[in-house]
Amino acid sequence: MTTENETSPQGDDKLNGIVKLLDESVYLLAQATDLSKAAELPQVMDIARQVLLQPDGCAAIEARAASLEEAGVFLGSDWETPQYLVPSLTTYALKSPDPIVVVIEALSELRLLAVAKGDYVHNSVSAEYAHHYLTQVMAINLWLLFSAPSEAERETQGKLASIPRYLFQHLAERIGYEHIVDRLIDEIWRILKQRPIQVDAIKQMITQIALCQTNPEIDLGASGQGATRLVSSLYGPTQACQEDPGVDLYRERLERMDNAALQAEATGFARAMHDTGLVSPYHPVLLRHLLDASDHLVSEALGLSSTGRDCLLCYRELVHALIRGGVFPATAQAAYGLALMLERGILYQAPVAPAIWRQLGLKLTEWAEARLNIAYGEVASPRARLLEGVLCMLGLPLGVGQGNNPTCQSARALSMWAYNDPDYMLQMVAWAARDDEIIMHFEGQAISSMASLSGVATELPMDLDPVSLIVVPHLDRIYAEMGRRCVSREGDPHRWVNPEFHGWWSSRGFRINVDVGTGQLIHVDDFLRHFYASYHPYYNGNQPLIHPQPAGIAVTDSAARFIGWHAITILRASLDPEGKMRIYFYNPNNDSGQDWGDDVIVSTAGNGERFGEASLLFEQFVSRLYIYHFDPLESGELATITDDELEKVKGYLYRSWGGDRLPPTDLQAEEGSSPDGPTK
Repeated sequence: MTTENETSPQGDDKLNGIVKLLDESVYLLAQATDLSKAAELPQVMDIARQVLLQPDGCAAIEARAASLEEAGVFLGSDWETPQYLVPSLTTYALKSPDPIVVVIEALSELRLLAVAKGDYVHNSVSAEYAHHYLTQVMAINLWLLFSAPSEAERETQGKLASIPRYLFQHLAERIGYEHIVDRLIDEIWRILKQRPIQVDAIKQMITQIALCQTNPEIDLGASGQGATRLVSSLYGPTQACQEDPGVDLYRERLERMDNAALQAEATGFARAMHDTGLVSPYHPVLLRHLLDASDHLVSEALGLSSTGRDCLLCYRELVHALIRGGVFPATAQAAYGLALMLERGILYQAPVAPAIWRQLGLKLTEWAEARLNIAYGEVASPRARLLEGVLCMLGLPLGVGQGNNPTCQSARALSMWAYNDPDYMLQMVAWAARDDEIIMHFEGQAISSMASLSGVATELPMDLDPVSLIVVPHLDRIYAEMGRRCVSREGDPHRWVNPEFHGWWSSRGFRINVDVGTGQLIHVDDFLRHFYASYHPYYNGNQPLIHPQPAGIAVTDSAARFIGWHAITILRASLDPEGKMRIYFYNPNNDSGQDWGDDVIVSTAGNGERFGEASLLFEQFVSRLYIYHFDPLESGELATITDDELEKVKGYLYRSWGGDRLPPTDLQAEEGSSPDGPTK
């Protein structure tokens, strides 16, 4: 259906009138001095917003991209340097309730489009770079092409929500869907290799690819060939459901199958699930059917090795109860979580099986049920949805993400417990979901999540996995309260908070290389030497890390500029396939594949990473580290670390976040102080 603006002369006249006003305001901005540009800019932005709200407004802006930038629209903002823009951040800008942010982001994309098409020769970015950047942006935000504004967008953005959609329709027409889909497929596989718990967004993107393939109006050319495996993994992984017949018809087909046919179905589903990390809605239908047929076929459908198969047979009744209670087409990912949980063998830990039986019968509070229904809808019951989350967290402890929330400490804690102490994680879930309260202790004093003041997050997080959705608000308040109890102490509060919050295995030894009062670097050599002695196998007697350790990093952008402090978990140090020493770590920041500048690019696959791990070369990782814990009773050989090795690390440090933190030579900083700490 077309709008009046698209079909009528009145619509064209309206756009032409607004564009004329825009040209006049841009001319005035260009003539203004640097001091007076700030006074002219709001009017330009407001008129540009009106232009972008017109169906053909993006084309008008693209034609004026050079004059807009030369007039100073981007001056003094993050968008002034397009070579440093990060594609993944565009989503937050385009969903912003602030009109200025939405408009300037749209202007920036249209500027790069003009560069990519060769209409604007830019000093900082080439046409090839601009084209590549835009294909990434389109791939990440492909949903804007196919979905109307959600209720949340309408509430927060109002009419602004139309601008990103007009923008992406224009970009798609100018760039071509074939470039977008290829890039999107690569992006999906890159993220799936990290095995995140939350895959709804990925499933939606695969659905959009399937729609593109079947839409006769969209010419994909030779692109999209790699999408077949992704689409089939969701909508037709086996012979009996390859045409996506619907779960009811598939269930009828299963009733007529013999044992050989069921075996083929089980093998096909298991292969697709373990290949992609995605579970088809048809898979739970098969699993539930097989419960009355054969445990061997259940094992085949879950793709279990001998370890997982033995665990299934040992805890047969529990596994059956988990499938009946939590594995439905609407909670299909529970099957993958169950399979990986069995493969971990954690049911053999004495408290885990009883704790999961408790979870199966857990009565949720009204608040917990309401939160789950609001976040995930009511297709599945809140109890089944939470059970899916529990299975996925126990099976994929490194797949926990913090969402778009400053709660990396809480996400890290849940991941660490699921990885290292699963029955404790299950206890946290029980307290939060059943009692609506968690009580932890700080140096012998009880802290109640309901009695504590607000946490780090200013709003209740909603974009989380089911377990995090229920537990994180409680953990966030407790973590903040522990920090408040350390306010009067000298030094960084994480020295005391981390062991109390995360568990006894967080070593009591603590080092930091930043002074809290000045923000300047301190004791850099000692900091580095002690880390090498504690974590590097060549200097600590080849002692592997026994328990995951909390640490804090200084996150930098692709230009190696400081962004903020962030909490991660050090998992292990080991040689990669090329024989280079790497640190493997968990990053709760949803997507661990990040460019931290100065050729420090975080790897998530291909360098010996296990599912969910990120990794960096040892010296690159240490250059971004600013807090770590160590066992003071297990010191390594400090003297054997060469000055050349330390200088290499310090080179990375001083070329990035430490470059403007060098203290005066006479500064005598006291050890143990730091800036605000990893609170993002």
